[in-house]
Amino acid sequence: MNILFLCVANSARSQIAEGLAKAMLGSNHNIQSAGSIPSGKVHPHAIATMKDIGIDLSNHYSKSTDDLDDNFLKNLDYAITLCAEEVCPVLPDSVNSLHWMNEDPANENYTELQLQNSFMTTRENIYKLIKKFMIMNVQ
Repeated sequence: MNILFLCVANSARSQIAEGLAKAMLGSNHNIQSAGSIPSGKVHPHAIATMKDIGIDLSNHYSKSTDDLDDNFLKNLDYAITLCAEEVCPVLPDSVNSLHWMNEDPANENYTELQLQNSFMTTRENIYKLIKKFMIMNVQ
């Protein structure tokens, strides 16, 4: 199964979702992430929050859908957007699309503790959504 997680910057939510889905679904699936306006880096708190549960995002990078392999995009089974307050990336009509609304955990007005909590909450929300997705879509 080919699964693409999308958000705007591809620095937090979609990176967390990619890491979790790869760990939960295994290597039989091609799971990637991208953003409509990539930030150029993965947020340090996304890396730290995933490291806390044994998932390494330190080699990940923020990318656009233009950076993804054409064969992967042409054979997408699911495109899952994770945006809340922003405008999400546009998806092709032919793709099974799901929208898992999650606020951006990288709020520049947050204190360090608030950022840690925000990223942990986002990780837990996405984990629960992937578990439900697995029950409904993965045999």
